[in-house]
Amino acid sequence: MAKLLIADDDKALVTMLRTHFEMKRFEILTAEDGGEALEKLKYQPDLILLDINMPRMDGLSLCRLIRNKISCPILFLTAKAEEDDRVDGLLSGGDDYITKPFSLKELDARITAHLMREQRRSLPSSCLFRDGLIIDYAAKTVQIAGSYTEFTRAEYGIIEFLSLNPGIVFDRDRIYEKVCGYDAEGDSRVITELIRRIRKKFQAFTDTEYIETVWGMGYRWAK
Repeated sequence: MAKLLIADDDKALVTMLRTHFEMKRFEILTAEDGGEALEKLKYQPDLILLDINMPRMDGLSLCRLIRNKISCPILFLTAKAEEDDRVDGLLSGGDDYITKPFSLKELDARITAHLMREQRRSLPSSCLFRDGLIIDYAAKTVQIAGSYTEFTRAEYGIIEFLSLNPGIVFDRDRIYEKVCGYDAEGDSRVITELIRRIRKKFQAFTDTEYIETVWGMGYRWAK
């Protein structure tokens, strides 16, 4: 069952599309603005229908932000029909551009064609998307609210290790061993200070608590 993300602030249109594609056995995710759409990427949609004019973050900005981090086809749905608008949509990383009003039959055909032709997979092991946070494990970078945040090698190592094992509690010794290596010289108590620094950097951009303290046991990445 293909997973379709519909990002549009037109509630009536979203309801109609949801009903239509659920009848065709698609799994449907919806978002009313660009920020919510960014958060829904953690569910790894197979194709995205993306409106251009949305609050918080418009479709073009969202597409530019995620295009190099997610491989699924992105189809713009928009009332903007000028040539420059279509060019902007495609140059921002979109795979197709469909103007409103549109034919459901044509939309069906384009979605089917993209899913069959592209055969592109999501990259669940390459990136994590959550609450405005993007961790690119291949590039070893962290973005929060659209801004890249600098972390030391050890700090990033903790973020990577915990985020790849969400919900699992690890004590300081296990984290130290994983991040610094079996033969590293030092004290696992440094993990407490490193996590304090990581949280401080996160808090400069968001109130979301990504790393939780489990008293008497250790730390875990919040699900």
